[in-house]
Amino acid sequence: MTVRWEAFLEQVRERGEYATPEEAERAARVVLALLGAHLLGQVRADLAARLPETLALILLNPLPAAEPLSPERFVRATAAWIEGATEATALWDVGAVLSTAADAAGDELMQRILLQLPPGYDILVGRPEPGRRP
Repeated sequence: MTVRWEAFLEQVRERGEYATPEEAERAARVVLALLGAHLLGQVRADLAARLPETLALILLNPLPAAEPLSPERFVRATAAWIEGATEATALWDVGAVLSTAADAAGDELMQRILLQLPPGYDILVGRPEPGRRP
């Protein structure tokens, strides 16, 4: 089942404690573009099928990754793509987006996704603690 655009962004906005929907959208676009570069084949297609169309297209058409990024490098790459971000705020952005995507994916698909990623991504999929944004 595909999640509606507004519902997905509202969930990201709440988890990321963003002041505006635009901030949530920017984080979602960056994180899903980076994630898409790390997923292959049916797993990527299955996740895309559960995301709003705009975000599905971003996931399905990423820039190819030269190499798999460790969770730490994934966070650094996110920080580099979001203006004004630090590694601490990027970690928050990644958690808000990936936990929302994980909810959309469901447990079985999330397990298949994590098998394609380097070890440690399960921590990034965890939910940020409310009221703790850096």
